[in-house]
Amino acid sequence: MLKKINPQEAHKILQQENGALLIDVRSSIEYSFVGHPLNAINIPIKEPPNWNVQLRFIEQVRESLVADVVDNNQSGDVPLLVLCRSGQRSALAGEILIEGGFTNVFNVLNGFEGDKNKNGHRNTINGWRFQGLPWEQS
Repeated sequence: MLKKINPQEAHKILQQENGALLIDVRSSIEYSFVGHPLNAINIPIKEPPNWNVQLRFIEQVRESLVADVVDNNQSGDVPLLVLCRSGQRSALAGEILIEGGFTNVFNVLNGFEGDKNKNGHRNTINGWRFQGLPWEQS
């Protein structure tokens, strides 16, 4: 079952759980130009121009997890936190990961940019950046 957490809870897990991975599933363009949480790994669930689900998504997550586990001499079911712009693509990615056999998967609600306000602007109501959590731009 996909667990749902807010950005503050996600940040806390990343600080406290050794080996927890934050996977930013937005496109590589969004990740680079809009910004991303510090130490997030970019593994897009969809990429332009067709925006189809990436066939190697689970494989790429496994590769990142294996590299991290080996680097930190860890094993077991580390937390995987998935994040996108607003929480929709990350929910899809989380379900795909669960179907692929992962069991400790969290969808970061409201994502990096959060929901739109009444004027259609993001970063004004909720989300990782709105909460003032650490992020960077490439």
